[in-house]
Amino acid sequence: MTGYRHPFPLRWNDNDQYGHMNNTVYYEAMDTAVNTWMIRHAGLEVSGPVIGVARASSCEFLASASFPEVLEVDVAVARLGGTSITWDLAILRRGAPDRSGALARGTFTHVFVGREDRRPVPVPEPIRSAVTERLEVHARK
Repeated sequence: MTGYRHPFPLRWNDNDQYGHMNNTVYYEAMDTAVNTWMIRHAGLEVSGPVIGVARASSCEFLASASFPEVLEVDVAVARLGGTSITWDLAILRRGAPDRSGALARGTFTHVFVGREDRRPVPVPEPIRSAVTERLEVHARK
């Protein structure tokens, strides 16, 4: 199991008036990391018949960052269900050895649905296989 870290270089406009990364950018980083992983490593077809829609998200802000830092989003799984995946995410400074110094911890729950009818469908097998073979599962309490 290799895990996945997605680089997220901060942009000038990611800073807010207080000089640090705006809270909405943390969500952008997490969403970008998860979707990039599903497309590149799990076979998600963005124009295919099944899509993942966000059902819930959360973020705990632990420390600040600001431009021009380069951050990383560590992608793991909190829960792999029948029709959904809850992602366990940590935003880290580039090169951090582990999650202990996370700037933020968050979750996204994606429910997989048919593109046309938006009704839940099973997690596509290529995504399910990639999750179980390539990502760590961190059971949440």
